[in-house]
Amino acid sequence: MASTRDRALDAALALVGEQGIRALTHARVDDRAGLPKGSTSNWFRTRDALVGGVTAWLAETERAELSGSAAPLIETPEQLVEALSAVIALQTGPRASRTRARYALFLEGAGDPELLGPLLAQRRLFVEWTIALLARIGARSPEDAARTLMAASDGLALHRVTVDPDAEIRPVIERAVRACLD
Repeated sequence: MASTRDRALDAALALVGEQGIRALTHARVDDRAGLPKGSTSNWFRTRDALVGGVTAWLAETERAELSGSAAPLIETPEQLVEALSAVIALQTGPRASRTRARYALFLEGAGDPELLGPLLAQRRLFVEWTIALLARIGARSPEDAARTLMAASDGLALHRVTVDPDAEIRPVIERAVRACLD
């Protein structure tokens, strides 16, 4: 069973993803998590501390999910297209709220490297994974290709969680992967 702190952080993440960063208050988190008033402020005394806690929680949650799942072995461009399409479908479908929260937290911390630290560390791991993967499938310049592929994927995800939840995924990812290999 989740601790009350974990319940508060899950509730805070959901609030940010569903209602935006301005909805993040101690009282709303307590209410959303079904906790007694003042519970969240016991762990996070200030709003800045709460935002920092949610940011770290998001990175920790995603890291745990990634380490706990068996990633498919990707050896061909087609397998990469399939894998990325599935990830984007997940992140913009069942996990759309979390994705919106991630974007909101990135924007909230844009001028604060300490606040963004956990998310940036998570992103660096994903960049390294993407570079290695692109090298394995034959990209001539895996670092440049990773920037291209991640920009296209991020743009598509942002578009799907803000403007057009039904935007096609696979054709965009196929073009991006193909461009990365040319």
